[in-house]
Amino acid sequence: MRILLAPMEGVVDHLMRDMLTRVGGFDLCVTEFVRVVDQKLPAKTFYRMCPELQNGGKTPSGVPVRVQLLGQHPEWLAENALTAVELGSPGIDLNFGCPAKTVNKSRGGAVLLQYTQQLHDIVKAVREAVPADLPVTAKIRLGYEDKSLAIDNAVAIDEAGASELVVHARTKTEGYRPPAYWEWIKKIRAKTQLPVIANGEIWSHDDALRCQQMSGCDDIMIGRGALAMPNLALHIRNNVAPMSWPELARLLIDYSGYEIYGDKGRYYPNRLKQWCGYLKRQYPEAAELFDNIRRLQHADEIVAVLNRSANASA
Repeated sequence: MRILLAPMEGVVDHLMRDMLTRVGGFDLCVTEFVRVVDQKLPAKTFYRMCPELQNGGKTPSGVPVRVQLLGQHPEWLAENALTAVELGSPGIDLNFGCPAKTVNKSRGGAVLLQYTQQLHDIVKAVREAVPADLPVTAKIRLGYEDKSLAIDNAVAIDEAGASELVVHARTKTEGYRPPAYWEWIKKIRAKTQLPVIANGEIWSHDDALRCQQMSGCDDIMIGRGALAMPNLALHIRNNVAPMSWPELARLLIDYSGYEIYGDKGRYYPNRLKQWCGYLKRQYPEAAELFDNIRRLQHADEIVAVLNRSANASA
């Protein structure tokens, strides 16, 4: 089994990737998407979105990080894919799953699931541009408004030469509302030769087992679940207990001081407040933490609250 960390726009940046891969259990990370329109992007854009390129395309703990591209023009995606791998990305991932309205309005992400031929053309162009020894992967949802093209889209991506496919088991319209339709992933697997990775609504060890059974996939990708329980990958892989609140509080304190690739995480206060929204699913203490830090603007003030929380719970 491989466990991949999902690309979550505005949440799983290089600091979060570093922290979660230090906790352990992940085999691969995928970056937030690099938006490609109608030009070749400069190297600095890729370094900004994937600072791990300065570390051999790996997080400080050694987990590979694959650059993800989002766009609609095959030729420009191909050219930028080549740039990314020349800079050190261990392969390319293509985003056909982002449900954000602003992205879809400009014909990026999940909106492309309505255009099977365009999916094929994009994957084929990128596959031809990227050296054969490096993977070209894609991430899709089951469809845009419905699932009528789910299998056709997967077959098109397969025939275009993709190395593997991640399937988020919901449509764009279904968003993130449960349930995830893992059984549809099994239908896709039956019609393609691609290795398929299951994604969606995996919050626990038991969820992962049910997902594997219903989808027929060995490999899974987790996103929101890893934010709700930072050791979810280890919990799934080794059935270890969920991280305790005192352990988590100390992890959050460590996160405040991370300095990676010259970035001290200056967005820590706002990012931590955002993170509390995910943590509340697993930790009741996160709601109280949010109430205590919601008006604080400085990292040292938040760390003081976390220290009190960790000590009180220990």
